[in-house]
Amino acid sequence: MHQRPALRFDEWTRVKPVIGMLHLAPLPGSPQASQSLAAITERALSDAAALAAGGCHALMMENFGDVPFYPGRVPAVVVAAMTAIAAAVRRQTPLPLGINVLRNDGQSALAVAIGAGAEFIRVNVLSGARVTDQGLIQGIAHDLLRDKAQLGATGVRILADADVKHAAPLAARDLGDEVKDLLLRGLADAVIVSGSGTGQPVSIAKLKTVKEAAQGRPVLIGSGATAASLAELAPYADGFIVGTALKQDGISVNPVDPKRVREFMAAHLASCRAHSP
Repeated sequence: MHQRPALRFDEWTRVKPVIGMLHLAPLPGSPQASQSLAAITERALSDAAALAAGGCHALMMENFGDVPFYPGRVPAVVVAAMTAIAAAVRRQTPLPLGINVLRNDGQSALAVAIGAGAEFIRVNVLSGARVTDQGLIQGIAHDLLRDKAQLGATGVRILADADVKHAAPLAARDLGDEVKDLLLRGLADAVIVSGSGTGQPVSIAKLKTVKEAAQGRPVLIGSGATAASLAELAPYADGFIVGTALKQDGISVNPVDPKRVREFMAAHLASCRAHSP
């Protein structure tokens, strides 16, 4: 199987990486759990292989099936299961791996990353506060960054959402100011900007605002990117987190579709060539 070499974080703004999603089936203990951990792992490995073979630059794994999500810390069994699956993925592929523990358990994501050797984590609400379907979620930067320092996990990068999807602000606030706080006060390494929900596109106006406020730090699109939209998005994005567009029939819970991955990566290559200096 052909796989890309590991991508360093400092290369992201040059390469505009495509990070393929590993949406895990409901894990043990969640309301809709019906599969063994072995079966869940097998599906994750199959999706990871398809994403790697299709040319994705990195992977991100999240407990997508664990609805309804905990607003904060998750049970120990979730951390154990995700660590075991992530370790299996790391044994299969050298591609950089990210961890997102939904809805906002960045500390558990960090623990999984350390245990499995993952390179980055995603945090939905790193700074500020948001109203969500889990209730009010408040920023965790103060705890997460101290854990990261105390554990010596300086190499684990933090990707933080600005105006995160499936949520609303407590009060109107300038998006550019929010981005600056994420980077300067929350100490995020990169910013994610998304549409209103899973698979929903982000507006170019919103993307431009975030890109300008980030002042050269990586800005990744977190939802809604498709092969057809890449040409329009590429000038304002430093990377793409892609799940729904790479699944069979464009449905988030379905397996990865190798043909869709190849088509997306071909469009990505064309868009990067068109906008290279």
